[in-house]
Amino acid sequence: MIELELIEECRKGDFRNFRKVVASASPFAFSVAFRILGDEDIAKDIVQETMVTIWRKIGNIKSKEAFKTWLYRITYNKCCDYLRKKKVNAEVRADEKGWKFISDTVFSERNPELENKEIAMIIKVLTERLSPRQKAVFVMCDLEELSHEEISEITGMSKRNIKANLHFARKRIGEMVERYI
Repeated sequence: MIELELIEECRKGDFRNFRKVVASASPFAFSVAFRILGDEDIAKDIVQETMVTIWRKIGNIKSKEAFKTWLYRITYNKCCDYLRKKKVNAEVRADEKGWKFISDTVFSERNPELENKEIAMIIKVLTERLSPRQKAVFVMCDLEELSHEEISEITGMSKRNIKANLHFARKRIGEMVERYI
């Protein structure tokens, strides 16, 4: 993802190289924030806040391998801060119309690539009744395909808690899908 030499240059205050870091790291941060929060504009704000934090604390990075985990941790924490501040657990309550939209969108042949708004709607509906921890673990494990070790490092949760949260998230989502589709 990021070369160690680039990180070293940024530590010295080279803002031009930091732009390369931002260009490389922003898609990963956006993906996590968007999937956790379900709102494109808020996710973009979270990415900006994340990049500011990275610029301020880039001296703490010791290896390029640690950068990815560090990036996810900052993004995850910023999302949690946002959710706590707004006291947002479930913004969208799906009704039959929402489930029909998901069914029609997912199973239609018209457009294989879903737009961000459609993806956000699907994720919001499927994860609306999950706790913030369950949602974060589900997003990182099943959507971002991070390992339990990486998720543990990012969230500070034990692997046992990650497995439990993931189990209950998948179970809840499965129940909702069975009920409506």
